[in-house]
Amino acid sequence: MGWLAAFVTVAATALTLVLEPTSTERSRLTKMVASTGFIVVAVVAGALDTAFGTFVVVGLILSWIGDLLLTYHGERAFLLGLLSFLLGHVAYVVAFAVRGQSPGWLIAGLLVTGALAIGISPWLLPHVGDAMRAPVIAYMVVISAMLLTAAGTQGSAMDWRILMGAGLFYVSDIYVARNRFVTPGRINRLVGLPLYYAGQLLLAWAAGG
Repeated sequence: MGWLAAFVTVAATALTLVLEPTSTERSRLTKMVASTGFIVVAVVAGALDTAFGTFVVVGLILSWIGDLLLTYHGERAFLLGLLSFLLGHVAYVVAFAVRGQSPGWLIAGLLVTGALAIGISPWLLPHVGDAMRAPVIAYMVVISAMLLTAAGTQGSAMDWRILMGAGLFYVSDIYVARNRFVTPGRINRLVGLPLYYAGQLLLAWAAGG
């Protein structure tokens, strides 16, 4: 069942990319099928049996809501989607904290996330309007905390799926930001969407232990 759900997620992601230029309604449907798939993967894997897994599932559900909101146009939908994903990252931070943290890996993660923030901020923020600046900065802080705590958990649990999943999610959001604020274009979806679903599937898989 879990592998079937993962296959459906991959297939629906590919179909979303094919349909997106021609049918918003159909691409919305296939995208939500894909997002439902990673929740099913986590639940079937036994994620709800542990606190770590339960918080990951909460993050996946909030991501599902964010995915739905981002299929609609307009600043309000984008802001609500951003908030839903922000809360999802908070759930992931709690999950990783529960799973365990390695101080050495946390320090290394802090250096990496700090360097990324220093590099991304001057590239992104000049393109963000005043009304969106505070939400975007808040999101950058929270997703950096998510990647940081994923690194801490990697050192504690030595589960490559956690750090890889978090890292793919982080990179996919760079393409979301690029598409929204810097250089819109379908290439952002063609690269970012597969990275996003790959990251979520890895986190869902890891949630089951």
